[in-house]
Amino acid sequence: MIGDEAAKLLWDAHGAAERISRFTVNRSFDDYLADEMLRAAVERQFEIIGEAFAALRRIDAARAAGIPNLPRIVAFRNVLIHAYATVDPKLVWGVIESHLPELRAALAQLLGNVP
Repeated sequence: MIGDEAAKLLWDAHGAAERISRFTVNRSFDDYLADEMLRAAVERQFEIIGEAFAALRRIDAARAAGIPNLPRIVAFRNVLIHAYATVDPKLVWGVIESHLPELRAALAQLLGNVP
């Protein structure tokens, strides 16, 4: 059974990943570039995911180790927050296309045992 705080962090990350998916469904990279509100919303959700995983790593390192690319996700969050002026939209869109499905699946699997 996952502890309450770890479960909350996983649910937070899961919710953020689901929002990114909803925000970007049927959207193209050009749509993403043209819509500053969409870019801001997506980046905020990635920040939430990275922050939740950084906290999870501190309180439940074993569970955090089961999340694919966790160190890269936390590093991505740090870039979004601290180096926001250098964020490359192509990189963000690439993460959405290439890594978000795997992350959503991993989170769903981890949360499968959480009430």
